[in-house]
Amino acid sequence: MDVLAQLDLGSPSVRLRRARAADVPAVVGLLADDLLGAGRDSVRTAADLAAYEQAFALIDRDPAHLLVVAETDGAVIGTLQLTFLPGLARRGMLRAQIEAVRVAAAWRRRGLGSAILCWAIGEARRRGCGLVQLTTDKSRGEAHRFYAELGFVASHEGLKLTL
Repeated sequence: MDVLAQLDLGSPSVRLRRARAADVPAVVGLLADDLLGAGRDSVRTAADLAAYEQAFALIDRDPAHLLVVAETDGAVIGTLQLTFLPGLARRGMLRAQIEAVRVAAAWRRRGLGSAILCWAIGEARRRGCGLVQLTTDKSRGEAHRFYAELGFVASHEGLKLTL
């Protein structure tokens, strides 16, 4: 089952585990359950699902990537992707990149997001990373405050080029 951690959030019990292909629709549902994700993530057609399944397969077979789900009573209630990036900068320091952090609406403000992020930071440390980085959209002021409370610092300006 690839259980990674049991989270102490009271009852019911929540566990973190590696995502499985069967989790893809639930994970996409979490991605789509916010203002930004609603316009870019959904499964409306078989082709949509196939695209997400193909992406999952690439992530799942690459040991540098870890797609994690939080689960309780058989339901996926949170997710994040953790990627390990080797580089030459900073004397060859290994970095961890956190992406696509989402928590189901009914579980927000109950400590699940913090627990998932703290686990990811610990996993990055365990694997020898010297830095954990993430990006979040500039419009997500609440997310910025959340990450700052966990010790993240807005030290860089991120840029993107849509292709």
